[in-house]
Amino acid sequence: MIEIEITREMYNVAWAKSRDMGKLKKSITQGDGNIAGFIGEALAHSVIGGIIANTKDYDIITENSLYIDVKTKRCKSEPLPHYEASVAAYNTVQLCDYYSFVRVEYINNEYTRGWYLGHMSKSEYYQKAKKLYAGDRDGDNHFKVKSNCYNVPISDLSLDFSVFKKV
Repeated sequence: MIEIEITREMYNVAWAKSRDMGKLKKSITQGDGNIAGFIGEALAHSVIGGIIANTKDYDIITENSLYIDVKTKRCKSEPLPHYEASVAAYNTVQLCDYYSFVRVEYINNEYTRGWYLGHMSKSEYYQKAKKLYAGDRDGDNHFKVKSNCYNVPISDLSLDFSVFKKV
């Protein structure tokens, strides 16, 4: 896990993108998490590199042309290794090669720091993931899920960035 300071510039860019986007269909937070998502994208980009593409299927294109979708959750404290990296069940059709997972701390209406948790190829993710349904309690951390999703423990994610670089 890599801790990253959220800069004023990251926040300002995320705020502008969020306003342009508006509320997405099927949004769990009714659009309230858009800023967090764009901050997560910036945090992931700061460690992965590549190009921010920001499509419905992926957010970053790496220097060796892999497509990465960034999944971000807001939190109130530093994530622990047994916490889960989640993908909403309706997102399983996204055309990406990898998922990257990020948490952004949101306390008193402020974003101050975030964590790049790691990444996993889409195919490996669904081989390892457990499916949960809205209202289920995750057996590992007892979090009550808000919508159908697939979960993998943060401890299973990789921080090997060589997969994203040209050889």
